[in-house]
Amino acid sequence: MKKSMKMAVLMDSPQDIKPYKDSTVAMLKSAQEMGWACSYFTQHDLVCRDGAAFATVSSISINDVHGSDWYNAKSLGEVPLSEFDIILMRKDPPFDMEYIYSTYALELAEKAGVLVANKPQSLRDANEKFFTLSFPQCCPETIVSRDMSTLRRFWEKHGQAVFKPLEGMGGKAVFHVGESGQNLSVILEMLTNGGTITAMAQTYIPEIVEKGDKRILLIDGEPVPYALARIPKKGELRGNLAAGATGKVVEITKRDRWICEQLAPTFKEKGLYFVGIDVIGDYLTEINITSPTCIQEIASETGIDIAGQLMRSLELAKTKKR
Repeated sequence: MKKSMKMAVLMDSPQDIKPYKDSTVAMLKSAQEMGWACSYFTQHDLVCRDGAAFATVSSISINDVHGSDWYNAKSLGEVPLSEFDIILMRKDPPFDMEYIYSTYALELAEKAGVLVANKPQSLRDANEKFFTLSFPQCCPETIVSRDMSTLRRFWEKHGQAVFKPLEGMGGKAVFHVGESGQNLSVILEMLTNGGTITAMAQTYIPEIVEKGDKRILLIDGEPVPYALARIPKKGELRGNLAAGATGKVVEITKRDRWICEQLAPTFKEKGLYFVGIDVIGDYLTEINITSPTCIQEIASETGIDIAGQLMRSLELAKTKKR
């Protein structure tokens, strides 16, 4: 008889979540429908001792995601994380030292035989912006530096450029500097904190205006055939829903599939089971591995069981590890 999986999710507090659009909720709902026993805990609930990781966990079941009582939870007390088959790391950024400490705890669980998705070491190793430099054949021309003169020369060479911090989410502190160079000095001073913090610059891709920034989801290196194109609102550069962009579900292109083929072997090697890449025009701009989103937006229009596909993929990976 097939063994039912026990899954836990390290996540933000459910009270802080919009369940009708949250990808973690979609994962929990799919696991629940597959008969799995689901629990959750937060960073505050973690404790490590005697070489093992523990957490005060609560069981969770998902109801109507549009209702006020969209979930039921019951405290199960403190349990060793080694009791679970699968743990999902779905804590939203910021990617700070507390996030890193959480990956250390999850790594203890991984050593005890738990399948952790995504792999804790890879979460630490693969900065979501810097990681793109591992795939230069897929990217616009990019430079990473904290030297303001170097970053300025990049803009001078290309006439237009996009500057962004290496940390952050939702399009925060992303700047487009046009041919006039307006406010470039101030932008560089702010992003680098006067030359003490490293920032990224990429060539400007004009397709962002009309075609948007596509979020493509990959499950164990395989792309979902539809993506969410996030079209910036008028006068905006940022293709982020949090910054007011409009979402449009589109079929991925031949070029998109080629980019995914370039990335897939590395994703599999690093235990990156669920990834969201950002593509503007023909170019890869970011690789999101901490808590990729957009499952519900794509699934609601296409009927594709994205969360279910992910759960089945993790179940298969766990079975192979036994």
